[in-house]
Amino acid sequence: MNHPDTPADATGSNLDGLTALQLRDALAAGEESAVAVTRHFLAVTEGRNPELGAFITFDPEAALQRAEELDWRFADAGVTGSLHGLPLAFKDLVDVAGMRTSYGSRVTAQAPVATEDDPLAAALHAAGALSTGKTTVPEFGLPCHSENLISAPARNPLDPERTAGGSTGGGAAAVAAGMLPFAPGSDGGGSIRIPAAACGLVGLKPGRGTVPTDQQDDSVRNLTVSGPLARNAADAALLYDAMLGGPGGEGRSLPRALEAASGQLRIGYSTASPFSPDLDITLARPAVDALTAAAAALGRDGHEVVEADLSYATGYHRDFRTVWTSALTKVPLPEGAEPLLGPLSAHFLELARGYSEDHLVTSVGRLTDWAADARRQLAAHDVVLTPVLAFAPPAIGTFTALPPAEDYELQCRFTPYTSMVNVMGLPAISVPVLRDADGFSWSVQAIGRPGTEGPLLALAARMEQLLAG
Repeated sequence: MNHPDTPADATGSNLDGLTALQLRDALAAGEESAVAVTRHFLAVTEGRNPELGAFITFDPEAALQRAEELDWRFADAGVTGSLHGLPLAFKDLVDVAGMRTSYGSRVTAQAPVATEDDPLAAALHAAGALSTGKTTVPEFGLPCHSENLISAPARNPLDPERTAGGSTGGGAAAVAAGMLPFAPGSDGGGSIRIPAAACGLVGLKPGRGTVPTDQQDDSVRNLTVSGPLARNAADAALLYDAMLGGPGGEGRSLPRALEAASGQLRIGYSTASPFSPDLDITLARPAVDALTAAAAALGRDGHEVVEADLSYATGYHRDFRTVWTSALTKVPLPEGAEPLLGPLSAHFLELARGYSEDHLVTSVGRLTDWAADARRQLAAHDVVLTPVLAFAPPAIGTFTALPPAEDYELQCRFTPYTSMVNVMGLPAISVPVLRDADGFSWSVQAIGRPGTEGPLLALAARMEQLLAG
């Protein structure tokens, strides 16, 4: 069905390469229809997803139906919201009405189709976005890759033999390959920043409790937040602004922060990881080169850039593992489901069930003290830069081929700087800095003070300018 005043379904224009902001503007001006934009991204997905495994569920019919409805509304009353007509896809950890949420697990692979949206999905749909499917995740979103036992793994568009990272790996692969203009993700230990760095994207992890639809408990046990992945900082700001406008949000405008001069910042840089000395953290040369290049560029831009003197208290590896694995006991597993779990989830569940209440309380207390001390050290700087990944994304199957305990340790050595930010509850952003001779992207993580998501996006945008070419 076509509304008589709706723009043509296909305008003949080439949508390849347009940013999300450019698409937003074209849709708002009536230069493109939601149907035309949706058909473009559906076509890219049909062409690239079989190779990359970004989507675990793909629903072009529902997406086109929603796009037609948006075009009808546009003809009658203008744009629906700030994301009018823009396609996206949620991780298969988030309920979207009309789609099944499998959590990447055989335990829930045949769960009933969701009848209503999760609050975040409802907020972004209310802002005019439409969903084209659900993106691939590892089982229950636990690992830093996106491989599971029920679907194809999410592969890296920069090298499909390698992982796209995780747990928002499917979303990152989809954005990097042009299947989506941007994607919402969630981050409990690096699950936005890791795949963003692996695939050469910008990924923002907001501070704890900043997004209205997230859990608001100010506790080291509340690790997971929602945030955007995009090809540039301005597109990430567009999606993040819509996230803030959800139930209870203010609809604040972050694009202003991208244009505002932030003045001179005191920026520290560090390769200190809280996983040392428990684990051997060895950085690939390009990881160090990216950190050095980012620090030098910001120094030339007039900021005060110094090496940060960080010394993390011992015990982080032990206590984070306890808190991280204990979350699995909150998953409502049906009776007799344990044999269906993958090896890592089964290992985590066994660990979690072995913790006494006193052990868990003690670990939470120590991790709370650790976080307070780490925040105090980082507060000497406006921003602290670290690497994101210690080495290039491994080949598909590298992690899962290992015994579970070794699998987890390799994940920690691969991503030695991300989970600590979740424990501290601070905002951080992953920003691409350079490509190496093999075509891999290398990023830095910029960690900010509480409430500095906008300035971090502005800093990322400035880094894009400084590092262009």
